[in-house]
Amino acid sequence: MPLPIRLYDSLSRKLTLLEPVDTQREKVTIYTCGPTVYNYAHIGNLRSYLWEDFLTRTLRLFGYEVIHVMNITDVDDKTIRDAKAANLPLKEFTNRYTEAFFQDISALKIHPANHYPRATDFISQMQTIITYLLQNGYAYVSEEGSVYFKIDAFADYGKLSGRKNVTSHKHRIATDEYDDKEGLHDFALWKTWKEEDGDVYWDSPWGKGRPGWHIECSAMAMHYLGETIDIHCGGADNLFPHHENEIAQSEAYTGKQFVKIWLHGEWLLVDGKKMSKSLGNFFTLRDLMERGISPRTFRFFVLSTHYRSPINFTFDAIQDIENRLKKMDEFWYSLVKNSDDKGDNIEEILFFENKFIQALAEDLNTSKALAILSEFIKFVNQLRANAKLSQKLLNEIKRVWLKFDQVYQSLVPWETRQFLSEVEILSKIQERELARKNKNFDIADKIRQELYQQGVILEDTPKGTIWRWRS
Repeated sequence: MPLPIRLYDSLSRKLTLLEPVDTQREKVTIYTCGPTVYNYAHIGNLRSYLWEDFLTRTLRLFGYEVIHVMNITDVDDKTIRDAKAANLPLKEFTNRYTEAFFQDISALKIHPANHYPRATDFISQMQTIITYLLQNGYAYVSEEGSVYFKIDAFADYGKLSGRKNVTSHKHRIATDEYDDKEGLHDFALWKTWKEEDGDVYWDSPWGKGRPGWHIECSAMAMHYLGETIDIHCGGADNLFPHHENEIAQSEAYTGKQFVKIWLHGEWLLVDGKKMSKSLGNFFTLRDLMERGISPRTFRFFVLSTHYRSPINFTFDAIQDIENRLKKMDEFWYSLVKNSDDKGDNIEEILFFENKFIQALAEDLNTSKALAILSEFIKFVNQLRANAKLSQKLLNEIKRVWLKFDQVYQSLVPWETRQFLSEVEILSKIQERELARKNKNFDIADKIRQELYQQGVILEDTPKGTIWRWRS
């Protein structure tokens, strides 16, 4: 039986015991809002992906099977606008930044999701939902041919955000929408084609066009995870209107609760301000690496603050994190030497392990967990100073420290990992296939191992070799 865990549900606004839809209570379904692939992910985006990774790793540590879906938004106003500016077909343009996203999460040791659906592969599923909503009075077709969700038809609209009277929020809701609505606060399910969309459109019963942003997530989430999902994650900026709209369209469609627990992470600020290119405080992971800040350092920086607290990125704070990592590396390396003959403090080691688990079980209390790690290091160093660190005890200490690192993935030194592009990976796969065809199996095995060391796992299937990033 998995260990119990309580998480702060944004809908009920209280700590809630995780009770998965799976009656065996061993499988948790999670949907997380992924990247909109029109540019490189900035460090604010990466903060969300990192605390969500901390969540999934914690759930696995607690004994749950995790089924994780993270969408890739590869069609919306921004992707169309910037693909046109780059004079590239939409798919070619978004593939560039999708590949960059996978490079980033690999560099940060983010455990891969089970599925990364792309919005453009789920147009028919979106149209099925929209058709139902139209037939049952939850949506309407405007004079221009766009389809809008009628908020007044969904009595529970606003239950997530607490915004019952949304008319005054016209500007926020109108973002990424057209203007021919019956109600100022209605949102687009389907957008009719306009000249600035170029060749980006799909045929539909309402004419050629493309989906609205919100319907994409509902279709992809329900396709993989069913009509009721255990956990839905995202940044605080997604809570309204995006997640509010997801609830409305999904529950109007199924008549069932869409999500059992909603989790929202707070902002990442830079020098106390929201990131902006005009302020010169806009950073990607590549920017940090060019300044000598490793992915490991950034990962630990993010996970040193609770996901529901704002985090302020400064270079002084990063220096403090690097100093802490150096001390932890010294501690780790000290565990392979200087063992003594005596030492029977295993129960106290287990005490620290249990305290760590208890901290995570209370809404991923990373601050408390880190305090426990500091106490643990101090305790072990005292054992060494008093010559009470036997080999048996040393092995137990290493086991517990590695258990801590199952969720942090930054407590022990990392191997050097370079970015590989998708083109480079596919080229290596072709080289390996040629070696196998010529029965040069030693070369084929060597290529497989080289790719593995650079974060790529190969799987040979009846339909050919496929690859994925490893954790």
